[in-house]
Amino acid sequence: MGRSYRILISTGEVSGDLQGSLLVPALYAEAQSRGYSLDILALGGPKMAAAGVQLLGDTSQIGAIGPINALPFVWPTLKMQRQVMDQLKQTPPDLTVLIDYIGPNLRLGKRLKQMFQMPVVYYIAPPEWVWSQGLGVTRQVVDLSDKMLAIFPQEATYYQTMGANLQWVGHPLVDQLPQFPTREQARQQLGIDARQPMVGLMPASRSQELEHLLPVMLEAAQIISQNIPDIQFWMPLALPAYRSDVTRAIQNTGLPISITPDSQAVIAAADMVITKSGTANLEAALLNIPQVVIYRVGPISAWLYQHLLSFKVDFISPVNLVAGQAVVPELLQQEATPEKIAILACQLLEDEVARHKIRVGYQKVRSQLGCPGVLQQTAQAILDVLERGYPTNP
Repeated sequence: MGRSYRILISTGEVSGDLQGSLLVPALYAEAQSRGYSLDILALGGPKMAAAGVQLLGDTSQIGAIGPINALPFVWPTLKMQRQVMDQLKQTPPDLTVLIDYIGPNLRLGKRLKQMFQMPVVYYIAPPEWVWSQGLGVTRQVVDLSDKMLAIFPQEATYYQTMGANLQWVGHPLVDQLPQFPTREQARQQLGIDARQPMVGLMPASRSQELEHLLPVMLEAAQIISQNIPDIQFWMPLALPAYRSDVTRAIQNTGLPISITPDSQAVIAAADMVITKSGTANLEAALLNIPQVVIYRVGPISAWLYQHLLSFKVDFISPVNLVAGQAVVPELLQQEATPEKIAILACQLLEDEVARHKIRVGYQKVRSQLGCPGVLQQTAQAILDVLERGYPTNP
């Protein structure tokens, strides 16, 4: 094979690690079809490592929600980035792909561009299109990015309005849908009878989310089990490091809640899920599973968002944001009580009309996520930027 290029991909936390790991095989395949090879380096987590990249730093456990929770991770992140920059001085990349992870990625992207004058692609841009209230990052993202790749139509519209060189590629979950298990396959895998009522509990991909969401979710499960005695609960673990804390919390409830690493099986097998806001909301929508979305941050972070950062949004779940309407119920901050969660969950378990209403809304969501071939289109766009800077046939 001819020329070889070096690409750096920078992700953060569990969600970014997943999205990066889905992109890597598409990049390898597209490069091969164009007659050259790729050497991919990454800041990411175990999924990126499993995808076959050279991991320069593990970011899977250094993400946070809220300005206060982020403070303990500032120094480890800066230290990791300095180490990465030192490594890259010897063999600089030809292009950098940034995936979400706004604060660290902006810092890293600026330093890389200043030092190596390389092109930068921002894939899955920071959600300024959701809460742009003078947060001061939109212009920095647009100025840094030679190309932006949006996964939501609203994201594309917002950043194009701000002058970005942008392409809407669609959401990568669309490509993953054929690989999701059916309800029957998932229940067989987990050992659940076809008629057994089951609720999926999905509290966290970050440690702070476990702290704020797991207790209320488990209390809600206790209330639900009192109303539906034969109910089963399953909980996927985002990271193995959470197992001991989660197991201890479950034991304190006295409920036989089962743990598995397979989040897709839990969603596919469930009659409904109680979940934090995030990618799992879209997975449930694609699988037609009713859900209740909850979210909480610490009281200091909540106060800062409300009073200093003017944080105010109509919705926080990606499902509702994409649809532009309340497709699934959301409970935020003080509204996310065990009692309210349990009431909504029981309604979705027992009321077919309520379930049907959500499924109708899901049809609108699916229409906004793009068509199959998302990852191939994303890889093509990234390599087009690479080749413009480094022609393949000089």
